Amino acid sequence: MKKYLSFFRIRFIAGLQYRAAAWAGVATQFAWGFLSIFMFRAFYETDPGAFPMEFSQLSGYIWLQQAFLGMFMAWFFDNGILESIESGSIAYELCRPTSIYAMWFVKNAAVRLSRTVLRCVPILVVAAFLPPPYGIPLPAGVVPFFLFLLSMILGMCVLTAFSMLIYVSAFYTVSSIGIRTLAVSAAEFFSGAIIPIPFFPDGMRTVLNLLPFASVQSTPFLIYVGHIPTAEAFAAIALQAFWIVALTSVGVLWMRRSLRRVVVQGG
Repeated sequence: MKKYLSFFRIRFIAGLQYRAAAWAGVATQFAWGFLSIFMFRAFYETDPGAFPMEFSQLSGYIWLQQAFLGMFMAWFFDNGILESIESGSIAYELCRPTSIYAMWFVKNAAVRLSRTVLRCVPILVVAAFLPPPYGIPLPAGVVPFFLFLLSMILGMCVLTAFSMLIYVSAFYTVSSIGIRTLAVSAAEFFSGAIIPIPFFPDGMRTVLNLLPFASVQSTPFLIYVGHIPTAEAFAAIALQAFWIVALTSVGVLWMRRSLRRVVVQGG
């Protein structure tokens, strides 16, 4: 366990060094957040009662998206891992007395957390002082707030476990670009990153809520803004835990099968 904590700490500290990029990202996310809110505001003004979320809840959802983008960015992949698979330098990783799956998992989680730490505070502070209904509201209560924090950690683990499947798939392809493009498109659309899941039709929403993508960012953000009541939040968190176990189990087994078939040529 100590060696994996060391991998996590090293990658986390390294991620904190990119402060200039973080400030540029904060500026971009402010612009994107305001544009998204104003766009939805135009729709709400046509018929406020036709939407499944109050506008203040939607504003909070959007600001949470921007603040924790680093944690839930589906398009992030460690190019070093993919390059090691494609070039054959993964042979060095195979010589280490560690689980490659666990090592890659903690590295990816560390990068996501480091990028979130650098960017979330300025966005949350500014959004908290915006006039209602354009700012981020206070959590629905103490219990929902702690459920939100727990759900966020679980959501990040779900997304990391899903990303690990993309890394393993790279063992079977000449280039992982195609699989990454399809996976990111599906994850972004079905996780509520583009359109919040409550805005989908009833039948489709029921299906989406059962998929692993809804357990990434939709569940914690909807818990925070109060769209998911506390009584239902426990079931949603249990579903997140299920998807972590399921995706991780598939990833570990697939990784073991892939490594037994790996052939590294060259010298």
